[in-house]
Amino acid sequence: MRLRRGCRGAWIALLAALIDRLTKAAVTRLARPRALAPGLLNLRPVENRGMAFSMLSGQTLALTLVTAALVAGLVGWLIAKPDAPRLARAGLWLIVGGGLGNLYDRLTAGGVTDFLELAFVRFAVFNVADVCICVGAALVVVSVWREERKNSDLAQ
Repeated sequence: MRLRRGCRGAWIALLAALIDRLTKAAVTRLARPRALAPGLLNLRPVENRGMAFSMLSGQTLALTLVTAALVAGLVGWLIAKPDAPRLARAGLWLIVGGGLGNLYDRLTAGGVTDFLELAFVRFAVFNVADVCICVGAALVVVSVWREERKNSDLAQ
């Protein structure tokens, strides 16, 4: 029963990983970079053998093992804590989905396909999995903030 309750929301991770996979497959077919939203967002496929901002480039095995361990740890926590706040759980499932998307790339290609480039600022090129991880982390932060605020209101 706990497993079933703990896995509620797993569809978020599966959907995030699927969208990541489909978008990466679509953009790798581009012959040249393309403006998706002129002046805002470009599609420019690049291979990233590291992590954010190409840190630890070439450390594929280490990054693969760390990603797999983090994904497994989060899934374990989500199963063990089925009564955690829904917003936090949704955020963690998004992080799992993003992790799975990038993990798939590392296992099959030795690196991650990034393709979203902000046109208005010099910033790292990223992908849908990275967006899911960032949005998921933001949801967890908001959830923790809300819980802390609720608990401090109850203490008064």
